[in-house]
Amino acid sequence: MVTVETRIPALINKAGRKNHQEGGKDPHHDDIDQLIEKLPREKIMNWSLILHEDGFWCPERLLRPLISFQRNYDSKDNDILLATMPKSGTTWLKALAFSIVNRDIYSVSQSPLHTSNPHELVPFEFQLAGQRNRDEGRDYHVFATHMPYASLPDSIFSSKCKIVYLCRNPLDQFVSDWHFHEQMCWDVKPEFAIEDALDLFLQGKQNYGPFWEQIQGYWNASLKFPGKVLFIKYEDLKKDCRSVVKRIAQFLQMPFAEEEEKNGLVEQIVKLCSFESLSNMEVNKPGKWNANFRVSNNVFFRKGEVGDWINYLNPTSASRVASLMKEKFGDSGLTFEG
Repeated sequence: MVTVETRIPALINKAGRKNHQEGGKDPHHDDIDQLIEKLPREKIMNWSLILHEDGFWCPERLLRPLISFQRNYDSKDNDILLATMPKSGTTWLKALAFSIVNRDIYSVSQSPLHTSNPHELVPFEFQLAGQRNRDEGRDYHVFATHMPYASLPDSIFSSKCKIVYLCRNPLDQFVSDWHFHEQMCWDVKPEFAIEDALDLFLQGKQNYGPFWEQIQGYWNASLKFPGKVLFIKYEDLKKDCRSVVKRIAQFLQMPFAEEEEKNGLVEQIVKLCSFESLSNMEVNKPGKWNANFRVSNNVFFRKGEVGDWINYLNPTSASRVASLMKEKFGDSGLTFEG
């Protein structure tokens, strides 16, 4: 087997960012309040977005933990990072990755997925305080992010951390994200027409947008560092999940043994993590995986279909998105189905 070096530099120079992995006070701590006050904001429904100094939009309430993650996270060689834009199959990818790396610990019938939401089993980066201690002694540490590639902590690039990025057709991602915001548990639900949401989307004003910058960042990284970053598409998961699951396992250097394949383990994992299976589990019905989150578990499971955007966007709106995608992705070699 050829060993692929996965300790790599970032694709861009992160000027002004320091690692603070030696402990002690962050020298920029006192400046954070002033920084936050100066950053641009955008109101979406009752959701306040703030423009991170790296140039991407994020929920204002998550800015502090994201900055802390960037500055302080000490990545290990056994890290596995799952990256997505919101509403691009994050829940599905978490379930699949958890099942792949834990298959020697839990049988499919005894999987924690039967009793826990995937977001409980695979935390986001802003939930990582204390998580490393809970994973001590394991052969891996799996967590997730919506952050752009170039904004990840420097330690992720200097370690052998593996990154799996799941991309979805931006048209479907936009519609799914709009529905997600519509179903959040607001005390007073504001109006949020899809046309207004689209205007913001095309300006890059969405959670962790602009979408074209994030997608291209991970796409380019996967081409330059194929041993570090695996780029997969939601549409391919829908079309042939079995093959993609095997690709993920191979990339993580946890390939399925011949005996496992013969016993149908790949198919069992695919079935366990399918939309139909997860959405019908009691644990993923009304109730919340996080008391501070404004969304019930069942809101993470809407349709999961490819091409559903056509039911919500008129030809003019779809053409606006298509034109922007052609402009941003035209020479990248990146194409989308649906």
